[in-house]
Amino acid sequence: MAATSSGLSAHFHFKLTRLHISPLHTTVYGLQLRKKKKRRTVGVSPITCCSSDSVVPIRSIEKNEDKSSHRVRVQATPALPFASPQSRFVSKQEKFSPRCTPRSSGPQSRDTPPKRDTGIANEKDWGISLLNENVNESGTNEDGGTWYRESGEDMGENGYRCRWTRMGGRSHDDTSEWKETWWEKSDWTGYKELGVEKSGRNAEGDSWWETWQEVLHQDEWSNLARIERSAQKQAKSGTENAGWYEKWWEKYDAKGWTEKGAHKYGRLNEQSWWEKWGEHYDGRGSVLKWTDKWAETELGTKWGDKWEEKFFAGIGSRQGETWHVSPSGERWSRTWGEEHFGNGKVHKYGKSTTGESWDIVVDEETYYEAEPHYGWADVVGDSTQLLSIKPTERPPGVYPNLDFGSSPPSSTYDDSSDLPPSPQ
Repeated sequence: MAATSSGLSAHFHFKLTRLHISPLHTTVYGLQLRKKKKRRTVGVSPITCCSSDSVVPIRSIEKNEDKSSHRVRVQATPALPFASPQSRFVSKQEKFSPRCTPRSSGPQSRDTPPKRDTGIANEKDWGISLLNENVNESGTNEDGGTWYRESGEDMGENGYRCRWTRMGGRSHDDTSEWKETWWEKSDWTGYKELGVEKSGRNAEGDSWWETWQEVLHQDEWSNLARIERSAQKQAKSGTENAGWYEKWWEKYDAKGWTEKGAHKYGRLNEQSWWEKWGEHYDGRGSVLKWTDKWAETELGTKWGDKWEEKFFAGIGSRQGETWHVSPSGERWSRTWGEEHFGNGKVHKYGKSTTGESWDIVVDEETYYEAEPHYGWADVVGDSTQLLSIKPTERPPGVYPNLDFGSSPPSSTYDDSSDLPPSPQ
């Protein structure tokens, strides 16, 4: 196996930049990750799969439902060096080579690390292909590297079924290694799950871990179909005190309710940064969005920026704060707010710790996103492999055990971990 080490190394080149908050000549220090110049975008070509055998109904969104203007106006506050949330759905992982070679040889090397700010990949980007038979095989490559591949099926109560495939390999000198697991789960309640976990390390000491999951289940109280997708990614440099972690999630139901969010953390030697954001659409026109970003150095300098907006039927508000703390503890901040009355009038107000203030009413049109740009119909179209999972046949007279006091079945890989402690 020829271990690929250049992939991860490119992700640990960091560049320091210096930004200035113009009105007050306040200096803040930012972090910026230098990414590869070449990027590939996610395609939307359909996958040919068998039809869904789900027991839960799926309702598509009507084409003629009323929609509000879709554009978020950016408040003129000092910029910070964090990746735009808009990038989280347009990037994808590198196009991988076929997952498995013919049965006469081992699986292809899977020692590629995850990339930052690429969000949650679609299922087709993973190329999950589970074997229909139990396999337990291993071998040695021409270069001395070793590989293995296993597959099987686990059964449980309530019609639980889990099909899985594990594979991996390592170099002849044990300096690099990769592992990857695919699985699909189902039971008689209509629960279906598709997932991936991968990890690796290279000769430079870089290491990484990534998991991806999508789930279909029926909400216990509303009786609506729900699809949830999530991803966690992390990487650590083997040559310096640098690394990053991200957790992404998306939740959708058949009536348009949508929730999306991400938690991110990164570090480069003496500097660290955090970011959290969330979006919530109730499916009836109400929307809540928020973002909170901050960073600090070991010398004690801290800075950040946060904002929130709430809207319904053209009426709502926006508010935010930009702040900076020096090593001596001196704090500067600027707060701002907007009230949108739905009649073309907007009340704008704000102040700063250096004496700035404003409080005016202006004639201004209100823009906000009343619906997610990627919603229920989109996620159903991109989840054909999940929907086509076939549960075991339920015997006549046997009914699934529905526990209305608990959450849907948990995945093999827990996604409850969170970011390191906040400096605030």
